[in-house]
Amino acid sequence: MNKRIVSIIYELYHASTEVSIGSLAEKFKISQRTVRNDLNGINDLLRENKLSLLQLKSGGRIICGEDFEKVLLLISDEDFYTYKLSKEERVKIAASFLVSSSEYITLSAIADSLFVSRATIIHDLDEIKQFIRKGNLSVLSHPNKGLRVEGLESDKRLFLMKLAGAKGVPGSRQDAVTKNISLQAGNRIIVQKILNEQEHIHVSFFTDAAFHKILLYLGIMINRSMQGEFIEEQKRVSNAKYHMAQDIMKYIVQYCHIQTTEHEVQFLSNLLTGVRYLNNKPVQKNVLQIQMITRQFIGKLSDELSVNLNDDYDFFESLSNHLASVLAEKEVSYPENAVIDEIVEKNQDVLEAVVKRKTIIQSCIRRELDGKDLEYIAVHVCAALERKKNKGVSFHVIVACHAGIGTSQLLLEKLKTHFHFQIVDVVSSHEAKNLEPGKADFVISTVPLEGCKLDYVVVSPMLNDEDYVRVGNKIDTVKNSRHLPSRLENSEITARGMIERLEPMIMGLETEVGLEPGRAAELMKKVKKTVREYFRQSPEADAEIFSPCLHHLLSPDHIVLDVECRDWKEAVRKSGEKLLEQGYIESRYIDAMIANIEEHGPYVVLSPGFAVPHEGLEAGSIKVGMNLIRLKTPVEFGSEEFDPVEFVCCLSAVDHKTHLKAFFHLVNMLQTEDFKERLHVCGTAKEAAKVIEEYEYGVMG
Repeated sequence: MNKRIVSIIYELYHASTEVSIGSLAEKFKISQRTVRNDLNGINDLLRENKLSLLQLKSGGRIICGEDFEKVLLLISDEDFYTYKLSKEERVKIAASFLVSSSEYITLSAIADSLFVSRATIIHDLDEIKQFIRKGNLSVLSHPNKGLRVEGLESDKRLFLMKLAGAKGVPGSRQDAVTKNISLQAGNRIIVQKILNEQEHIHVSFFTDAAFHKILLYLGIMINRSMQGEFIEEQKRVSNAKYHMAQDIMKYIVQYCHIQTTEHEVQFLSNLLTGVRYLNNKPVQKNVLQIQMITRQFIGKLSDELSVNLNDDYDFFESLSNHLASVLAEKEVSYPENAVIDEIVEKNQDVLEAVVKRKTIIQSCIRRELDGKDLEYIAVHVCAALERKKNKGVSFHVIVACHAGIGTSQLLLEKLKTHFHFQIVDVVSSHEAKNLEPGKADFVISTVPLEGCKLDYVVVSPMLNDEDYVRVGNKIDTVKNSRHLPSRLENSEITARGMIERLEPMIMGLETEVGLEPGRAAELMKKVKKTVREYFRQSPEADAEIFSPCLHHLLSPDHIVLDVECRDWKEAVRKSGEKLLEQGYIESRYIDAMIANIEEHGPYVVLSPGFAVPHEGLEAGSIKVGMNLIRLKTPVEFGSEEFDPVEFVCCLSAVDHKTHLKAFFHLVNMLQTEDFKERLHVCGTAKEAAKVIEEYEYGVMG
């Protein structure tokens, strides 16, 4: 397959109107006969992978099959053996190899990487050097060692940024240069989390282009730091983004395990100052309301289906994110998706349950829920049901991936999180044809597997809700098609399992042996890092690194007992007083909480006698926090189902995510019958904090 055929595949996939042989011939400056030959080559690829063939209609119109997008998984710009590079591409990629390296590189090594001859690279060498000189850099030659780039570290990083491009958006195709420069999946996810968090903390929201420019730079910076290459001395200049740069670097050092310098912070602050930010903060005012409504919806849906889905954090997070991002819009256009249609068709009982309980969600969005809205919600529910159904089933599984080790590890960790799998091997997709029957029950792959002798299921590397359903269906098929040996007694030792066992014990040291406050949390971080390093896991496996537990937020100094209040408004005010005094919220946040309840009703009363007042993310919240008060005399909030209210817990959130784990645990604890009774009889705030910690570890399992 040559470069032009790959380009034609992308042209067909991205086309918004019909493509014809004539239009392709004109675009690529080739004859129509050549186009037909290229289309035949594409059909050979489609045929080999059992995908629908391209069809030629009158006028030379080209019609793609519904599954045409799957061909994208079969081509890769990294495969230079099949993807024939132009001279311009060879020059750029060779330049990226040289500038990104901290060592000498031989011409033979560059030639081998690009699957070309050494003579070809020698012929390109003058242009490679000229191209690198455009970045204020020079190429030194050593007769016995090879080539090395000299120049300022800042110029090297800026050169790599320009080379890779900063205009990428999520889901777009990166070219070969970018893939050589970018971070692997693990650190990339961590850095995205850090940037998202700091946008909200510093109230500075990047445009899409700016976000990906900074993300690209940080990836380059981390790679260079790991090579021992640091930015040269920078002149200290005070600018508005210096503190934001400090915070970003602090967390990158902590979670990506690199070193930094003051000059790195200064250079990053200069970059932050030079990018564009949005005037309107891209935060939905009612995101917390949606999250609370989502919890209520899941509770009622569990009753409707007679299945407890309340303890599925992934379900809660994914569904609340879906509702916040989609249903708050005035108009949504859903793409046609055969998989969604198939899932809904097979799970009409789930769709009926969603329809029956839709009024709960309807209360917090701006428009009527239509059929597609409800179908997409039903798919989230189906995914949760599949996870629950197969949680106790132990299958031997092989993971096959067409991308790099970072993507394989990301997929592997997601699978281990949601299914009780024994992962017996991780292989490249081209190795799957060599797998012998009996080595595993089935294969989970990111691409179709030609010649594989085992059952397999194709999923996306990010493992979305549709993929959970696919994997669940494959489990059902395998279970029903043959007798499998029982393996439930084979309990695999995993990093996640070990951490879950150790965390309650370590976090309990503060009260058991009088450990200094905060020391247990620090110790737990070190334990997590050590365990994950032992299991060779990438940092993204710890998905909740930025999410505090409930007992971290409701420490004794954030609990007040036997508060006297005349009505619900005074209760809301007093629940926020501690957060106001300690700088978690502005005074306007308290007024906004009251106005929110007046406008939307008492949906903040989540359980009999327990309310969680809050406001939107732009109403005066400064940092994430909670404060709980127990009323001496319960008051009415106007909730027929859950009044009167004895406990009022003020929540301050700064983004969609940071508070989510604590809030999720709180709602699950409220379902435990004696939790509120234990809080009711506590004599001190310290005793109440201990009850909260005890019950939280209970719901964490």
